[in-house]
Amino acid sequence: MKLVPLFDRVVLKQLVAEETTKSGIVLPGQAKEKPQQAEVIAVGPGGVVDGKEVTMQVKVGDQVIFSKYSGTEVKTDDAEYIIVKQNDILAVIE
Repeated sequence: MKLVPLFDRVVLKQLVAEETTKSGIVLPGQAKEKPQQAEVIAVGPGGVVDGKEVTMQVKVGDQVIFSKYSGTEVKTDDAEYIIVKQNDILAVIE
């Protein structure tokens, strides 16, 4: 299945959560916080959203930081993705 986002939506794939803390403590599954960093998998075309022209600022392959409680989680046969609006993306990691 291929996800094709509409309007100002972006499909993200979350990066893997850290297994240990910086000090070396191993985290059990429940204690791991979901990372807020992700890779952009697909980008919508932009266009007019709520009466305003939206141009897309991210592109496929970008590493981004997104809002913690934003988006919709989608599971496909082989992976899990999050679909967010572009304004839920806080920064691009360079």
